[in-house]
Amino acid sequence: MAHTWIARDFGGLDVFDFVEEEVAPPGPGEVTIDVFAAGMNPADYKHIAMGGDPSDLPIHVGYEVAGILSAVGPDTEIASGGGADGDEVLAFRIRGGYSDSVTVPAKDVFAKPESLDFPEAANLLLAGTTAAEMLDVTGAKAGETILVHGASGAVGVSVLQQARLFGIRVIGTASDANMGVVMRYGGEHVVYGDGLEERVRDLAAGPIAASLDCVGTDEAIDVSLALVPDRSRIVSIANFERAERDGYRVIMGRFPASAVFRDRVRAHLIELAGRGDLVVPIARTFPLAEAREAMRFLADQHPGGKLALLP
Repeated sequence: MAHTWIARDFGGLDVFDFVEEEVAPPGPGEVTIDVFAAGMNPADYKHIAMGGDPSDLPIHVGYEVAGILSAVGPDTEIASGGGADGDEVLAFRIRGGYSDSVTVPAKDVFAKPESLDFPEAANLLLAGTTAAEMLDVTGAKAGETILVHGASGAVGVSVLQQARLFGIRVIGTASDANMGVVMRYGGEHVVYGDGLEERVRDLAAGPIAASLDCVGTDEAIDVSLALVPDRSRIVSIANFERAERDGYRVIMGRFPASAVFRDRVRAHLIELAGRGDLVVPIARTFPLAEAREAMRFLADQHPGGKLALLP
């Protein structure tokens, strides 16, 4: 039996229940992971809050984990090759990660770099693939200056690190309290709020080639539209309402093109993290049984790094 979190309905945090369920043995193309850490992301509860098809209920929560293989299906290899009981692995684009054991498709499972601990590995890929896709769809390239709204958040921090590897200059918005985070990962800090457009212009001292919005505020969109002439080089992961009217791009893991890109880039990001070129700052861990409290903390606070659930 596994302890696992499900959403019995669509809505707020009160719809999440901690239950016991049988773990299905892995069939061909599947593996079972004993979960040592489950990554936490706003999408975990936001997708439940958005509503959906009642026939999908109950929904098993959690998109990424790290742990140890406890069973491998017949004639099965994990995505990075091989795979045997006891191997340390991470998995992303799965369902049911908020659990102490989960059976998942082997194509979504990779060997965990030794340099990453389990909470870091469990939090690498959702933020990392989102950041990589934002850079990709805006066509950001070496020598350009880009603007990142919410640069001190999980996706923003990954954007900063990946952009630095490409030779891209990043101006990142964040609070004064998070200035150090932006600078630590290679960005140039500007505080959001009144006068943001002018502050960015002054700091850039030249064109802003693209804008990546990780926060979804009207301020972020308005400033992006004012600074970036080509609206196809503005992307948001958080403000979908204005996209059709204002002509900028939006991406989400559920979109088919996003899913294809994010699957393709996973191995590369794991390699970067294994070399130390992509760091996952962990702010806090919670026991698995306290997932509802952890989600509330993630929604209400500025944790200053990623959160993980520990079975």
